Amino acid sequence: MSNYKIETKCVQGGYRPGNGEPRQIPIVQSTTFRYETSEDMGKLFDLEASGYFYSRLQNPTCDTVAAKICELEGGSAAMLTSSGQAANFYAVFNIANCGDHVVCSTAIYGGTYNLFAVTMKKMGVEFTFVSPDCTEEELNAAFRANTKAVFGETIANPALTVLDIEKFAKAAHAHGVPLIIDNTFATPVNCRPFEWGADIVTHSTTKYMDGHGAAVGGCIVDSGRFDWMAEKEKFPGLCTPDDSYHGIVYAEKFGKEGAFITKATAQLMRDFGSTPAPQSAFLLNLGLESLHVRMERHCANAQAVAEFLEGHEKIAWVNYSGLPSSRYYELAKKYLPKGSCGVVSFGIRGGRAAAEKFMKKLQIAAIETHVADARTCCLHPASATHRQMNDEELIAAGVPGDLVRLSCGLEHAEDLIADLAQALESI
Repeated sequence: MSNYKIETKCVQGGYRPGNGEPRQIPIVQSTTFRYETSEDMGKLFDLEASGYFYSRLQNPTCDTVAAKICELEGGSAAMLTSSGQAANFYAVFNIANCGDHVVCSTAIYGGTYNLFAVTMKKMGVEFTFVSPDCTEEELNAAFRANTKAVFGETIANPALTVLDIEKFAKAAHAHGVPLIIDNTFATPVNCRPFEWGADIVTHSTTKYMDGHGAAVGGCIVDSGRFDWMAEKEKFPGLCTPDDSYHGIVYAEKFGKEGAFITKATAQLMRDFGSTPAPQSAFLLNLGLESLHVRMERHCANAQAVAEFLEGHEKIAWVNYSGLPSSRYYELAKKYLPKGSCGVVSFGIRGGRAAAEKFMKKLQIAAIETHVADARTCCLHPASATHRQMNDEELIAAGVPGDLVRLSCGLEHAEDLIADLAQALESI
Protein backbone atom coordinates (compact mmCIF):
# COMPACT_ATOMS: atom_id res chain seq x y z
CA MET A 1 0.00 0.00 0.00
CA SER A 2 2.99 2.27 -0.47
CA ASN A 3 1.12 4.59 -2.84
CA TYR A 4 -1.80 5.19 -0.48
CA LYS A 5 -2.20 8.06 1.98
CA ILE A 6 -1.45 7.43 5.63
CA GLU A 7 -5.16 7.60 6.50
CA THR A 8 -5.83 4.63 4.23
CA LYS A 9 -2.86 2.75 5.67
CA CYS A 10 -4.22 3.26 9.21
CA VAL A 11 -7.44 1.53 8.20
CA GLN A 12 -6.27 -1.14 5.78
CA GLY A 13 -2.50 -1.51 6.09
CA GLY A 14 -0.78 -4.75 7.01
CA TYR A 15 -3.62 -7.12 6.14
CA ARG A 16 -5.57 -7.92 3.03
CA PRO A 17 -7.91 -10.93 3.39
CA GLY A 18 -8.29 -13.40 0.57
CA ASN A 19 -11.54 -14.64 -0.86
CA GLY A 20 -13.79 -15.83 1.96
CA GLU A 21 -11.24 -14.98 4.68
CA PRO A 22 -12.03 -12.91 7.82
CA ARG A 23 -12.36 -9.18 7.18
CA GLN A 24 -10.93 -8.39 10.63
CA ILE A 25 -7.50 -9.79 11.45
CA PRO A 26 -7.79 -13.20 13.15
CA ILE A 27 -6.54 -13.65 16.71
CA VAL A 28 -4.18 -16.62 16.51
CA GLN A 29 -4.34 -17.54 20.19
CA SER A 30 -1.85 -20.39 20.09
CA THR A 31 1.54 -20.87 21.67
CA THR A 32 2.72 -23.46 19.15
CA PHE A 33 2.31 -24.46 15.50
CA ARG A 34 2.18 -27.95 13.97
CA TYR A 35 4.44 -29.29 11.21
CA GLU A 36 4.39 -32.50 9.23
CA THR A 37 8.11 -33.22 9.50
CA SER A 38 11.07 -32.28 11.66
CA GLU A 39 12.80 -31.12 8.49
CA ASP A 40 10.09 -28.52 7.91
CA MET A 41 10.50 -27.16 11.42
CA GLY A 42 14.27 -27.35 11.18
CA LYS A 43 14.25 -24.86 8.32
CA LEU A 44 12.61 -22.34 10.65
CA PHE A 45 15.22 -22.85 13.35
CA ASP A 46 17.95 -22.39 10.73
CA LEU A 47 16.26 -19.18 9.52
CA GLU A 48 16.06 -20.76 6.08
CA ALA A 49 12.27 -20.43 5.83
CA SER A 50 9.62 -18.05 7.13
CA GLY A 51 6.87 -19.28 9.39
CA TYR A 52 5.88 -19.87 12.99
CA PHE A 53 6.83 -22.46 15.57
CA TYR A 54 6.46 -20.73 18.95
CA SER A 55 4.66 -17.49 19.81
CA ARG A 56 7.44 -16.27 22.08
CA LEU A 57 9.31 -15.36 18.93
CA GLN A 58 6.60 -14.63 16.39
CA ASN A 59 2.84 -14.88 16.00
CA PRO A 60 0.70 -14.23 12.88
CA THR A 61 -1.59 -11.71 14.61
CA CYS A 62 1.33 -9.75 16.04
CA ASP A 63 3.21 -9.79 12.74
CA THR A 64 0.16 -8.50 10.87
CA VAL A 65 -0.11 -5.48 13.17
CA ALA A 66 3.64 -4.90 13.05
CA ALA A 67 3.38 -4.84 9.25
CA LYS A 68 0.76 -2.08 9.47
CA ILE A 69 2.96 0.07 11.72
CA CYS A 70 5.88 -0.60 9.38
CA GLU A 71 3.80 0.75 6.47
CA LEU A 72 2.78 3.80 8.50
CA GLU A 73 6.40 4.66 9.30
CA GLY A 74 7.69 3.81 5.82
CA GLY A 75 10.09 1.15 7.08
CA SER A 76 11.33 -2.18 5.78
CA ALA A 77 10.63 -4.44 8.77
CA ALA A 78 9.03 -4.23 12.20
CA MET A 79 8.29 -6.26 15.32
CA LEU A 80 5.93 -5.87 18.26
CA THR A 81 7.09 -6.16 21.87
CA SER A 82 5.20 -6.47 25.13
CA SER A 83 5.80 -2.82 26.04
CA GLY A 84 7.41 0.39 24.83
CA GLN A 85 10.11 -0.10 27.44
CA ALA A 86 10.97 -3.47 25.91
CA ALA A 87 11.04 -1.87 22.44
CA ASN A 88 13.59 0.74 23.54
CA PHE A 89 15.69 -1.85 25.34
CA TYR A 90 15.76 -4.20 22.37
CA ALA A 91 16.45 -1.39 19.89
CA VAL A 92 19.55 -0.30 21.80
CA PHE A 93 20.77 -3.68 23.10
CA ASN A 94 20.51 -5.16 19.61
CA ILE A 95 23.66 -3.21 18.70
CA ALA A 96 25.16 -1.91 21.99
CA ASN A 97 26.45 -4.49 24.45
CA CYS A 98 28.77 -4.61 27.46
CA GLY A 99 31.65 -2.16 26.93
CA ASP A 100 29.76 -0.04 24.41
CA HIS A 101 28.53 3.55 24.54
CA VAL A 102 25.40 5.43 23.40
CA VAL A 103 24.72 9.15 22.99
CA CYS A 104 21.25 10.12 24.22
CA SER A 105 19.13 13.24 24.52
CA THR A 106 18.48 14.29 28.11
CA ALA A 107 14.83 15.02 27.30
CA ILE A 108 13.34 11.54 27.37
CA TYR A 109 10.69 9.67 29.33
CA GLY A 110 11.71 9.02 32.95
CA GLY A 111 11.31 5.27 32.61
CA THR A 112 13.60 5.24 29.59
CA TYR A 113 16.15 7.38 31.43
CA ASN A 114 16.13 4.90 34.30
CA LEU A 115 16.52 1.99 31.88
CA PHE A 116 19.53 3.61 30.26
CA ALA A 117 21.24 5.38 33.17
CA VAL A 118 20.74 2.67 35.80
CA THR A 119 19.79 -0.77 34.49
CA MET A 120 21.74 -0.85 31.23
CA LYS A 121 24.69 0.76 32.98
CA LYS A 122 24.77 -2.33 35.20
CA MET A 123 24.91 -4.37 32.00
CA GLY A 124 28.01 -2.48 30.90
CA VAL A 125 26.43 -0.06 28.42
CA GLU A 126 27.31 3.56 29.16
CA PHE A 127 25.22 6.54 28.09
CA THR A 128 26.25 10.15 27.63
CA PHE A 129 23.25 12.47 27.92
CA VAL A 130 23.27 15.70 25.92
CA SER A 131 20.78 18.53 25.78
CA PRO A 132 18.41 18.33 22.81
CA ASP A 133 19.23 22.01 22.29
CA CYS A 134 22.99 21.45 22.20
CA THR A 135 25.11 22.82 19.41
CA GLU A 136 26.51 20.55 16.71
CA GLU A 137 29.94 20.93 18.30
CA GLU A 138 28.64 19.86 21.72
CA LEU A 139 26.80 16.93 20.18
CA ASN A 140 29.83 15.69 18.24
CA ALA A 141 32.00 16.00 21.36
CA ALA A 142 29.83 13.39 23.11
CA PHE A 143 30.87 10.58 20.73
CA ARG A 144 33.53 8.02 21.55
CA ALA A 145 35.33 5.31 19.64
CA ASN A 146 32.93 2.74 21.14
CA THR A 147 29.70 4.70 20.47
CA LYS A 148 27.16 2.44 18.79
CA ALA A 149 23.98 4.56 18.53
CA VAL A 150 22.24 7.87 19.18
CA PHE A 151 18.83 7.97 20.88
CA GLY A 152 16.16 10.64 21.21
CA GLU A 153 12.40 11.26 21.29
CA THR A 154 10.54 13.17 18.57
CA ILE A 155 8.49 14.89 21.28
CA ALA A 156 9.88 14.30 24.74
CA ASN A 157 7.59 12.92 27.44
CA PRO A 158 6.75 15.02 29.43
CA ALA A 159 9.09 17.93 28.61
CA LEU A 160 7.55 18.27 25.10
CA THR A 161 10.93 19.15 23.65
CA VAL A 162 10.87 18.84 19.86
CA LEU A 163 14.04 17.12 18.73
CA ASP A 164 15.97 18.49 15.77
CA ILE A 165 16.05 15.10 14.07
CA GLU A 166 18.21 16.20 11.14
CA LYS A 167 20.87 17.59 13.47
CA PHE A 168 21.05 14.38 15.49
CA ALA A 169 20.95 12.21 12.35
CA LYS A 170 23.80 14.17 10.78
CA ALA A 171 25.98 13.68 13.86
CA ALA A 172 25.11 9.99 14.16
CA HIS A 173 25.92 9.27 10.52
CA ALA A 174 29.14 11.30 10.65
CA HIS A 175 30.29 8.87 13.34
CA GLY A 176 29.01 5.78 11.50
CA VAL A 177 26.17 4.89 13.87
CA PRO A 178 22.36 4.83 13.56
CA LEU A 179 19.86 7.28 15.03
CA ILE A 180 17.09 5.65 17.07
CA ILE A 181 13.98 7.78 17.56
CA ASP A 182 11.10 7.11 19.95
CA ASN A 183 8.14 8.46 17.97
CA THR A 184 5.43 7.65 20.52
CA PHE A 185 3.96 11.11 21.06
CA ALA A 186 3.99 12.27 17.45
CA THR A 187 2.95 8.94 15.88
CA PRO A 188 3.62 8.46 12.15
CA VAL A 189 0.48 10.51 11.48
CA ASN A 190 2.25 13.69 12.59
CA CYS A 191 5.91 12.81 11.99
CA ARG A 192 7.80 10.12 10.07
CA PRO A 193 11.36 10.29 11.41
CA PHE A 194 12.80 8.19 8.57
CA GLU A 195 12.08 11.09 6.22
CA TRP A 196 14.41 13.24 8.34
CA GLY A 197 17.31 10.80 8.59
CA ALA A 198 16.42 8.48 11.49
CA ASP A 199 17.33 4.80 11.08
CA ILE A 200 15.29 2.99 13.74
CA VAL A 201 11.94 4.07 15.21
CA THR A 202 10.35 2.81 18.41
CA HIS A 203 6.89 3.24 19.90
CA SER A 204 5.06 2.68 23.10
CA THR A 205 1.92 1.49 21.33
CA THR A 206 0.19 1.75 24.72
CA LYS A 207 -0.25 5.45 24.02
CA TYR A 208 -1.91 7.04 20.96
CA MET A 209 -1.66 3.96 18.76
CA ASP A 210 -3.85 1.96 21.13
CA GLY A 211 -5.55 5.14 22.29
CA HIS A 212 -8.05 3.59 24.70
CA GLY A 213 -5.97 2.33 27.62
CA ALA A 214 -6.72 -1.25 26.63
CA ALA A 215 -3.36 -2.97 26.10
CA VAL A 216 0.30 -2.35 26.91
CA GLY A 217 2.65 -2.81 23.96
CA GLY A 218 5.61 -1.60 21.96
CA CYS A 219 7.02 -1.68 18.45
CA ILE A 220 10.38 -1.37 16.67
CA VAL A 221 10.57 -0.34 13.01
CA ASP A 222 13.71 -0.48 10.87
CA SER A 223 14.11 1.97 7.99
CA GLY A 224 16.16 -0.59 6.09
CA ARG A 225 18.59 2.14 5.02
CA PHE A 226 21.48 1.91 7.47
CA ASP A 227 24.45 0.03 6.04
CA TRP A 228 25.65 -2.16 8.90
CA MET A 229 28.49 -3.58 6.80
CA ALA A 230 29.98 -0.17 5.97
CA GLU A 231 31.76 -0.18 9.35
CA LYS A 232 31.13 -3.78 10.29
CA GLU A 233 33.65 -3.77 13.12
CA LYS A 234 31.25 -1.49 15.02
CA PHE A 235 28.39 -3.99 14.86
CA PRO A 236 29.75 -7.51 15.45
CA GLY A 237 26.32 -8.81 16.50
CA LEU A 238 25.00 -8.09 13.02
CA CYS A 239 28.15 -8.51 10.96
CA THR A 240 29.90 -11.57 12.42
CA PRO A 241 28.63 -15.16 12.74
CA ASP A 242 25.99 -15.87 15.39
CA ASP A 243 26.99 -19.21 16.89
CA SER A 244 23.52 -19.65 18.38
CA TYR A 245 22.10 -19.72 14.83
CA HIS A 246 24.65 -21.92 13.05
CA GLY A 247 26.99 -19.08 12.20
CA ILE A 248 24.50 -16.86 10.39
CA VAL A 249 25.73 -13.33 9.64
CA TYR A 250 22.52 -11.30 9.79
CA ALA A 251 23.73 -8.35 7.72
CA GLU A 252 24.87 -10.68 4.93
CA LYS A 253 21.90 -13.03 4.88
CA PHE A 254 19.09 -10.50 5.40
CA GLY A 255 20.68 -7.29 4.09
CA LYS A 256 20.05 -3.75 5.23
CA GLU A 257 16.29 -4.24 5.02
CA GLY A 258 15.97 -7.24 7.34
CA ALA A 259 19.08 -7.74 9.46
CA PHE A 260 18.16 -5.57 12.46
CA ILE A 261 14.64 -6.89 13.05
CA THR A 262 15.61 -10.49 12.31
CA LYS A 263 18.35 -10.40 14.93
CA ALA A 264 16.12 -8.65 17.47
CA THR A 265 13.46 -11.31 16.95
CA ALA A 266 15.59 -14.43 16.58
CA GLN A 267 18.04 -13.55 19.34
CA LEU A 268 16.65 -10.99 21.81
CA MET A 269 13.02 -12.06 21.78
CA ARG A 270 14.17 -15.67 21.99
CA ASP A 271 16.32 -14.96 25.04
CA PHE A 272 14.45 -12.18 26.86
CA GLY A 273 10.90 -13.07 25.87
CA SER A 274 9.14 -9.68 26.02
CA THR A 275 6.37 -11.27 24.04
CA PRO A 276 3.32 -9.35 22.80
CA ALA A 277 -0.02 -11.12 23.27
CA PRO A 278 -2.13 -11.80 20.16
CA GLN A 279 -5.20 -10.37 21.93
CA SER A 280 -3.26 -7.17 22.71
CA ALA A 281 -2.15 -6.91 19.08
CA PHE A 282 -5.77 -7.25 17.98
CA LEU A 283 -6.82 -4.40 20.29
CA LEU A 284 -3.89 -2.31 19.07
CA ASN A 285 -5.05 -2.74 15.49
CA LEU A 286 -8.51 -1.44 16.41
CA GLY A 287 -6.84 1.68 17.76
CA LEU A 288 -4.66 2.09 14.68
CA GLU A 289 -7.73 2.12 12.44
CA SER A 290 -8.83 5.45 13.93
CA LEU A 291 -5.40 6.91 14.74
CA HIS A 292 -5.47 9.51 11.98
CA VAL A 293 -8.89 10.79 13.09
CA ARG A 294 -8.05 10.84 16.79
CA MET A 295 -4.71 12.63 16.44
CA GLU A 296 -6.39 15.55 14.71
CA ARG A 297 -8.82 15.95 17.64
CA HIS A 298 -6.14 15.46 20.30
CA CYS A 299 -4.05 18.23 18.75
CA ALA A 300 -7.02 20.61 18.34
CA ASN A 301 -8.01 20.16 21.99
CA ALA A 302 -4.44 20.63 23.19
CA GLN A 303 -4.05 23.81 21.15
CA ALA A 304 -7.24 25.28 22.64
CA VAL A 305 -6.23 24.31 26.17
CA ALA A 306 -2.70 25.67 25.74
CA GLU A 307 -4.02 29.02 24.53
CA PHE A 308 -6.40 29.21 27.51
CA LEU A 309 -3.68 28.37 30.01
CA GLU A 310 -1.22 30.85 28.51
CA GLY A 311 -3.67 33.67 29.20
CA HIS A 312 -4.51 32.63 32.78
CA GLU A 313 -3.07 34.65 35.65
CA LYS A 314 -2.47 31.61 37.86
CA ILE A 315 -0.33 29.84 35.28
CA ALA A 316 3.40 30.57 35.46
CA TRP A 317 4.33 29.08 32.09
CA VAL A 318 2.96 26.86 29.32
CA ASN A 319 4.93 24.49 27.12
CA TYR A 320 3.24 23.48 23.89
CA SER A 321 4.97 23.66 20.54
CA GLY A 322 1.81 24.89 18.83
CA LEU A 323 2.12 28.22 20.67
CA PRO A 324 4.14 30.94 18.90
CA SER A 325 5.76 31.65 22.27
CA SER A 326 7.25 28.13 22.40
CA ARG A 327 10.98 27.83 21.82
CA TYR A 328 10.15 24.80 19.67
CA TYR A 329 7.52 26.51 17.53
CA GLU A 330 9.73 26.70 14.44
CA LEU A 331 11.00 23.13 14.83
CA ALA A 332 7.41 21.97 15.21
CA LYS A 333 6.43 23.73 11.99
CA LYS A 334 9.25 21.85 10.27
CA TYR A 335 8.82 18.36 11.72
CA LEU A 336 5.18 18.44 12.88
CA PRO A 337 3.19 20.53 10.37
CA LYS A 338 -0.06 18.65 11.13
CA GLY A 339 0.27 19.25 14.88
CA SER A 340 2.37 17.70 17.62
CA CYS A 341 0.30 15.79 20.15
CA GLY A 342 -2.44 16.19 22.74
CA VAL A 343 -0.13 16.74 25.71
CA VAL A 344 0.38 20.17 27.30
CA SER A 345 2.90 20.85 30.08
CA PHE A 346 2.53 23.87 32.35
CA GLY A 347 3.50 25.24 35.73
CA ILE A 348 1.11 26.67 38.30
CA ARG A 349 2.08 29.72 40.33
CA GLY A 350 2.77 28.48 43.83
CA GLY A 351 4.85 25.43 42.85
CA ARG A 352 4.30 21.87 43.97
CA ALA A 353 1.70 22.58 46.64
CA ALA A 354 -0.46 24.58 44.25
CA ALA A 355 -0.12 21.94 41.55
CA GLU A 356 -1.22 19.15 43.88
CA LYS A 357 -4.25 21.14 45.05
CA PHE A 358 -5.15 21.92 41.44
CA MET A 359 -5.11 18.27 40.42
CA LYS A 360 -7.32 17.24 43.34
CA LYS A 361 -10.03 19.59 42.08
CA LEU A 362 -10.11 18.27 38.52
CA GLN A 363 -13.36 16.55 37.58
CA ILE A 364 -12.95 15.46 33.95
CA ALA A 365 -9.20 14.92 33.96
CA ALA A 366 -8.15 11.95 36.07
CA ILE A 367 -4.81 11.70 37.87
CA GLU A 368 -3.11 8.78 36.10
CA THR A 369 0.34 7.60 35.10
CA HIS A 370 -1.14 7.05 31.66
CA VAL A 371 -1.04 9.55 28.81
CA ALA A 372 -2.14 9.85 25.17
CA ASP A 373 -5.56 8.31 25.77
CA ALA A 374 -9.10 9.00 24.55
CA ARG A 375 -9.86 10.23 28.08
CA THR A 376 -8.15 13.31 29.48
CA CYS A 377 -5.65 12.59 32.25
CA CYS A 378 -3.23 14.59 34.35
CA LEU A 379 0.05 13.92 36.15
CA HIS A 380 2.66 15.59 38.33
CA PRO A 381 5.79 13.84 36.97
CA ALA A 382 8.20 14.86 39.74
CA SER A 383 6.21 12.81 42.24
CA ALA A 384 5.36 9.96 39.87
CA THR A 385 7.09 8.88 36.63
CA HIS A 386 10.28 10.88 37.30
CA ARG A 387 10.45 10.45 41.09
CA GLN A 388 13.72 8.47 40.77
CA MET A 389 15.47 11.67 39.63
CA ASN A 390 16.99 14.31 41.89
CA ASP A 391 16.29 18.02 41.37
CA GLU A 392 19.27 18.54 39.07
CA GLU A 393 18.31 15.55 36.92
CA LEU A 394 14.70 16.76 36.75
CA ILE A 395 15.79 20.14 35.46
CA ALA A 396 18.19 18.53 32.97
CA ALA A 397 15.36 16.32 31.70
CA GLY A 398 13.07 19.33 31.33
CA VAL A 399 10.65 18.30 34.08
CA PRO A 400 10.98 20.80 36.96
CA GLY A 401 9.13 20.18 40.19
CA ASP A 402 6.22 22.50 39.37
CA LEU A 403 5.48 20.86 36.01
CA VAL A 404 2.00 19.45 35.39
CA ARG A 405 1.37 17.24 32.38
CA LEU A 406 -2.12 17.33 30.94
CA SER A 407 -3.03 14.81 28.24
CA CYS A 408 -6.03 16.15 26.37
CA GLY A 409 -8.46 13.44 25.32
CA LEU A 410 -11.27 13.44 22.81
CA GLU A 411 -13.83 15.32 24.92
CA HIS A 412 -15.12 18.74 23.83
CA ALA A 413 -12.51 21.46 24.25
CA GLU A 414 -14.96 23.78 26.02
CA ASP A 415 -15.61 21.18 28.70
CA LEU A 416 -11.89 20.63 29.24
CA ILE A 417 -11.28 24.36 29.60
CA ALA A 418 -14.18 24.75 32.03
CA ASP A 419 -12.76 21.93 34.17
CA LEU A 420 -9.33 23.57 34.25
CA ALA A 421 -10.88 26.94 35.10
CA GLN A 422 -12.80 25.65 38.11
CA ALA A 423 -9.76 23.76 39.39
CA LEU A 424 -7.60 26.88 39.09
CA GLU A 425 -10.17 28.85 41.04
CA SER A 426 -9.50 26.61 44.05
CA ILE A 427 -5.90 27.77 44.33
